[in-house]
Amino acid sequence: MTLQKSMKNLKKQVSPFEKSTRAKSVWQIINTIGPFLILWYLAYISLSVSYLLALVPIVLAAGFLVRVFIIFHDCTHHSFFKNRRVNRLLGTITGVISLFPFDKWGHEHSVHHATSGNLDKRGTGDIWTLTVDEYVAAPFRTRLAYRLFRNPVVMFILGPIYVFLLTNRFNRKGARKKERMNTYLTNLLIVAIIGILCWTIGWQSFLIIHGSIFMISGSAGIWLFYVQHTFEQSYFEKDQEWEYVLAAVEGSSFYKLPKVLQFLTGNIGYHHVHHLSPRVPNYELEKAHNNTKPLENVPTITMAKSLQSLKYRLWDEQGKDFVTFKEAKQLMKKSMAVQVKPEH
Repeated sequence: MTLQKSMKNLKKQVSPFEKSTRAKSVWQIINTIGPFLILWYLAYISLSVSYLLALVPIVLAAGFLVRVFIIFHDCTHHSFFKNRRVNRLLGTITGVISLFPFDKWGHEHSVHHATSGNLDKRGTGDIWTLTVDEYVAAPFRTRLAYRLFRNPVVMFILGPIYVFLLTNRFNRKGARKKERMNTYLTNLLIVAIIGILCWTIGWQSFLIIHGSIFMISGSAGIWLFYVQHTFEQSYFEKDQEWEYVLAAVEGSSFYKLPKVLQFLTGNIGYHHVHHLSPRVPNYELEKAHNNTKPLENVPTITMAKSLQSLKYRLWDEQGKDFVTFKEAKQLMKKSMAVQVKPEH
């Protein structure tokens, strides 16, 4: 049975894995937040010797901070615990640690799930993507901004600073009171914790340790999101042709990572399963993938292959694939040649 024929049954096949387990969730909190705090303290102790020595626990702490974010991410989908209030409480706490407001990001991320791969509904919770035709028709200012945005330095280094530190601090337009208050509470707790740490260990030590952790984990987080939606022969369609299940399993990659990185990233490499059913908790994603036969055919990306995604810049609607700026230029030249070709 092909993926096309079986897509209507996929959500039903994955549904048995949508149930969270309290013991597994509690254990994940312990083996994630615990090591993160311990590594943070070890980094502080090591800093008195040298930054190079402190860099070891800093890098490890950054990995665990990504894992903290995955718990936060599951809570926004209300998949980590059965109780919605517990998800909200834990989501707010892990949101403070990862610098994300629970309600605001939860709303934007839900929109992302509902519109991923839909060319007519881009712009919320996704990475800015233009088609070849849109890029060519855009004014110079827009093309320049898009080129800068798609530059790896801007996306993976400046991106975390802009998104996590700046835009996450402000409410979106039209946000309801509950969402606005959650953002204010998150910001207040972040300022309080930073203030206490700066007063306790000094602002220089805090900035060196957490600044490093933040940049490493932030860059890794944006990379994961980017590579799991930007890969060869991904999925983008106009609204009329767009299909939720196809967008999930063909527009979200299976990022096959080494077991250590799979652990630190909370199995988010099984992104196709997550988009197919956001209610599957992260610790059940691998099992859902392995026990759902049609998912054997989903796009699989290794670490080596994922580096190729850095060259992808624009979506070619005709070829149904990502292309580089150079390839887009060649496509437009061919198109213009066909248009001006004299008739015989």
